[in-house]
Amino acid sequence: MTTALIIGDIQRGITGSYPFARQVVPPLTELIPRAREAGALIAFVHFALRGNGADLPPGNALFRAFYEAGDTFHEGSAGTGIALPVTDEDVVVVKRRASAFAGTDLDLVLRAGGVTTVAIAGVATSAMVAATCYDAADRDYRVTVLRDGCADGDVAMHDFFMDAVFPSRGFEVVACADWHGEAR
Repeated sequence: MTTALIIGDIQRGITGSYPFARQVVPPLTELIPRAREAGALIAFVHFALRGNGADLPPGNALFRAFYEAGDTFHEGSAGTGIALPVTDEDVVVVKRRASAFAGTDLDLVLRAGGVTTVAIAGVATSAMVAATCYDAADRDYRVTVLRDGCADGDVAMHDFFMDAVFPSRGFEVVACADWHGEAR
């Protein structure tokens, strides 16, 4: 296995509360079995804060709002449950910041599996997806972004990242239907 599909923040509290996030569920639901069949590692990364607020950065209004949303983002709550089909072979990682790599063991799991190429999907394009792409590139992974497997509350922002930012950084951008789980 040299390829991993990293899917971030497609969790019940987000898909239930943010309509733009729901649009990625159908293409990802169709893609996941094909990715498994191609031998890609599937890594689901979901966002959760500790219920006691121990990981809440002081003075950060965005994280405070997430924390105050209650069960939507509290670790162990139904809202942080992954909204896609997960199997025992998949890897599930809890993150507490935007990037799927920040403070998690994702890099360790990928390297243990011999992964050199990652395909990244999730929400929001301008937050989790961008942060994870930059982090992956800094760790020397080859990066592909799945255009319709990502979404943002601001469609123009999503398109800007997909059409300008990601290609300018050397990231391949493809539709879920056009990704086959192997490096190109």
